[in-house]
Amino acid sequence: MADHNEFGKLAEDLAAEYLKKNGHTILTRNFYYQKHEIDIVSELDDLVVVTEVKARSYDTVIEPHEAVTRKKIRSIVVCADFYLQEMNIEKEVRFDIITILPDEHGVLQITHLEDAFQTYDAN
Repeated sequence: MADHNEFGKLAEDLAAEYLKKNGHTILTRNFYYQKHEIDIVSELDDLVVVTEVKARSYDTVIEPHEAVTRKKIRSIVVCADFYLQEMNIEKEVRFDIITILPDEHGVLQITHLEDAFQTYDAN
């Protein structure tokens, strides 16, 4: 497995553990629908949380969450809609982004952006 794939898996594992420690129940990871994917689907109280994980193993010019483009948001929303229908879930949904970046000492730092797609307009 390529190093970036291994780091991506590590980042998703860290994000899932972070969510669990913060009261989430993980429902599924890496859910696919056609060409779309959701990294993590969790439940927090009466809310379904769809989380996109973005990580970089190096310092970068753009923040990882800035890599979540309108096209990517649309893809996640389509996949989430299918997931909710497929699992027959009728709950409010929130879309979050978790970013994972090393600090100046190489220690991985987690940032949780709740309701990250709030300004998303599907049109």
